[in-house]
Amino acid sequence: MEYVLAGSFLDELPARLIGDKAYDSDKLDQWLSREYGIEMIAPNRSRRSKTQDGRPLRRYRRRWRVERLFAWMHNFRRLVTRWEYHIENFLGFVHLACLQMLLRHL
Repeated sequence: MEYVLAGSFLDELPARLIGDKAYDSDKLDQWLSREYGIEMIAPNRSRRSKTQDGRPLRRYRRRWRVERLFAWMHNFRRLVTRWEYHIENFLGFVHLACLQMLLRHL
């Protein structure tokens, strides 16, 4: 997780991170809030003590939009198998795929 946050291209870190059930960990919650001031939103695994109530989990329900975007990107063979050597070319094809998806759904 530390490498993901360090490799972020954002100017500032987000206030909340949304993850699936694998990210439901007390250690991770404490580490993120202590080191970075980030709230972790993840549905509870099957365990005795629940760490979150239902209010933050409403944000988790909107996560399907991001998952759907990545599923749609798998329709573009050039993105699934990264044939591009330079990252700038690959990013250009990602932009083209997003533009094509946007125009298709307008």
